[in-house]
Amino acid sequence: MENLPVPLDRRVWQEATSLKKKGYFVSIICPKGKGYEKRYEVIDGIHIYRHFLPSEVKTTLGYCFEYLMALFWEFFLSLKVYFRHGFDTIHACNPPDLICLIGLFYKVFFDKKFVFDHHDINLELYLAKGKRKDLFYILLVFFEKLTFKLADISIAPNVSYKKIAVERGKMDSEKVFIVRSAPKLEKFKSILPNYSLKNKKKYLVGYVGVMGKQDGVDYLLRSIQYIVHTKRRKDIGFVLIGRGSEWESLKEYCSNLKLEEFVNFTGRLSDKDMIEYLATCDVCVNPDTVNEFNSKSTMNKVLEYMSLGKPIVQFDMIEGRYSAREASLYAKANDEVDFAEKILELLSDVKKSKKMGIYGRKRIEEKLQWRFSEQELFKAYRNLFTANSKLLRKNY
Repeated sequence: MENLPVPLDRRVWQEATSLKKKGYFVSIICPKGKGYEKRYEVIDGIHIYRHFLPSEVKTTLGYCFEYLMALFWEFFLSLKVYFRHGFDTIHACNPPDLICLIGLFYKVFFDKKFVFDHHDINLELYLAKGKRKDLFYILLVFFEKLTFKLADISIAPNVSYKKIAVERGKMDSEKVFIVRSAPKLEKFKSILPNYSLKNKKKYLVGYVGVMGKQDGVDYLLRSIQYIVHTKRRKDIGFVLIGRGSEWESLKEYCSNLKLEEFVNFTGRLSDKDMIEYLATCDVCVNPDTVNEFNSKSTMNKVLEYMSLGKPIVQFDMIEGRYSAREASLYAKANDEVDFAEKILELLSDVKKSKKMGIYGRKRIEEKLQWRFSEQELFKAYRNLFTANSKLLRKNY
């Protein structure tokens, strides 16, 4: 994978540990990151190889440099893993889809399997970042098609992504498996709120996630401006957990809106600290901008909010509504005032908020927790190796 280190990336780490538990030998190649600087280490029996990568690039040329550098190190480290440990398949998590080139090399010269783990729909993501259908878009189309063509199986996080794999990627639907990016409930066990985190405010509203152009944190800040300066609510604090390419500019924007007293940008936190903050929140929010990318993507933060029994406010989109259903209120598309009013509605109705939180936790327990996704992951790998009984015996 290219865009986050492990074990920070929850989805990848859960997939890896589940496969290890099932009897597979797993090695991971990923970038370094804050708190994850070791070039090599073994955690829970999983070999992790990390490489340098420039962080938080913003320009198209910057992304090209980042992806090419990542591709070089991924290929170099894949050779290292191959000759040190050996492997039967490459499990590639996009973005970028360029990783398929490494899969192509090992399929052609070593007859290895290639699994495409579809994290982002890059065509929609490129347009969501304000780009045009230019040369880079055409290249993205090419590499997406090549990735699907090379994949022995594809892993999709939801129905929308599976539809893209089948219709746009021309994959056999029986070779596409839905492995939702679901939380492990034991990690999100109920903990007592830490009221000191409210910073003397009566209420706390929380956001956790990446802060890029398409993540809608600017909409959230304008919603906060409406709550604080228009509705004159001085009793509500907001905590924004995470980082991203827009983090610095969003902090400056917050200052321009005169919201420093009410908004706390924490940066990235440990899982323990993040969960403690969210457990203290009265309402959690997902301000992702309404566009094709966000509408078809399942957001980890929504499932994490639900795991902690928190009521949610978000804009109304396909996969966001599928995940949360009655655990969320849905604001009009990209309407920061309606978004703010929905936050205020939940803060004023404790009974409704509690009912929504209980519903969300129950939905995670009964439909969306990791143990259900784990079974689909195992099913995908059984399908991958069905034609090779030797590999089945080796890995099971």
